[in-house]
Order: sequence, then structure tokens, then C-alpha cells
Amino acid sequence: MARNRGAPAARVRAVVAADSGPSAASAIPTGFQRVGSVVLVRLPESARPAFGAIGRAYQDELGVETVLRHRGPAHGERRLPDVEVIAGGPTVTEVWEHGVRFRFDAARVLFSRGNEIERARAGRVTRPGETVVDLFAGIGYFALPALVVGRARRAFAVEENPESYRFLVENLARNKVEDRAVALLGDNRTVELPVRDADRVFLGFLPNALPWIPLALHLVRPGGSLHVHLVVDAGNDAALGEAAVRSAVTAAGGSVERTEGRRVKAYGPSRSHVVVDATVTPPGA
Repeated sequence: MARNRGAPAARVRAVVAADSGPSAASAIPTGFQRVGSVVLVRLPESARPAFGAIGRAYQDELGVETVLRHRGPAHGERRLPDVEVIAGGPTVTEVWEHGVRFRFDAARVLFSRGNEIERARAGRVTRPGETVVDLFAGIGYFALPALVVGRARRAFAVEENPESYRFLVENLARNKVEDRAVALLGDNRTVELPVRDADRVFLGFLPNALPWIPLALHLVRPGGSLHVHLVVDAGNDAALGEAAVRSAVTAAGGSVERTEGRRVKAYGPSRSHVVVDATVTPPGA
């Protein structure tokens, strides 16, 4: 069968070339993102007359249900996807990662495959019995691994986007951890959260979670951990991230015992998405 010959993009390109000509085939990129039964692909507007043929080729060659085309970058404070359906229809899908089930609407919720290692690491760093807070929970990106893999005693997951919150609640139930979780719909600066009780706080907001460090220090116990995501210049990116987090913690009146930064992925030209783990003591502790 065709789908057994060559790389997926090459197979799709060959099918489209035969159906719509070499010009349409040349618009097909070498990469794509598959999330369960949905594929997301970047295509230029000039290829629009062939979108239907291209979408059907992805369906046939990859065995997926729906094909989405990226129209532009994620937008707004809630990082909403900008996509359109070019084949199929249903956009709700499910992804299994490292023992965790994530169900979401790929047309309305951002799910980056480039963050897979960080989602998995949230489960590895969490220790059984810990209390964790995820200030930007989304569909459960970090709270679910912390509960399922890390065996956290309690996770407080805050999400202000009603669409993401709906899937957060559903995912907690699907992973059978809803009895150890508190899902909170609203702004993390106004919802009720435990003060100085968290062993670790996840701050997964891009491009810059630094403004939420004062809130995290209000929640974390002495010697607890913050996991701060931000975007910095590429190159010496981990060190730049560590310096920024240390400065923000100090400015908020806390102290830092240690930091460790790591690059997660590229974030545009000459920029890097990094995460910094910081062991901290809150003000007045």
C-alpha cells in the first residue's frame, strides 16, 4: 500500500502531485503535528485550491480523521489556536503520553508536542504525597502528570478559559484522579488557593511567567519549588532564564536556594522557551 512507502510527507506529496499537480505538491511541508486522530499542517494560502486534495491525502496516508491547517500563530493571552478544517470534521481528540490521557479540542485548545518532555517531567519531579499548584492548568498539562505519575496528594489546577477548563475536569475524571484534585475556573489571582502549603508550583505561561512569581511565593512552603516558564534570547538561554527568575524572586521579597534552567524548544527566531526550577523561601518565612 502507498502508506508503507517512504516518509509520510513524501507519500502525501506524491498523492497530491498525481491529483492536483506538482505545484500543489510543492506546497506540502516536510513536517506536521499529529495529535491523536487529528493532524495539523502549515500550508501557504497560495495552495488553497488544493486544500481539499491535500487534506484527503493526509487522511488516507496517515489514517487520521481530521486535518487542520494553521492559519497563523496562537493568539491572545489564552494562546488560542488559529486553524481551519481542510478535511474531516471532528476536532476533539485524545493523546496518550507517558501514562496520562489528554482529551481536548485541537481547534480550540493549544497542545504543543514540543512540550511533551516537560509534561512528562512534571510527573517525574513530583513526589508522592506532595501538594502541587498549577497556576495555568489548561487541560491539565502539568497537574495530570503530577497526580497520575508523581502521585501527588493534592493538586490545585487553575484555568480561566472555560473551554480548557471543561476538558481539565473531564481529563481528571478520565485519569481517575478527580478525588485528589481541585479544579478552579477563574483568574489565578482571585480564586481561593492554599497559602504556604504547596510543595511545588507550576507557572507554565508563555512568553513570560515572571509576573506571577509573587503569587507563587505566597502559595509555596519554605524550601518548595517553582517551575517557571519564560522566553529568552537563544544562546546562553538557560543561564539567562535562571538570572531572570532569581531577580524576580528577590524583588518579590523571597530568597533562592538553588536554580536549574533548561531549554524546552525554539520559540521563534533567535529565541528559546526555557523552564527554570527554583528552590525558594517565601518572604517572611
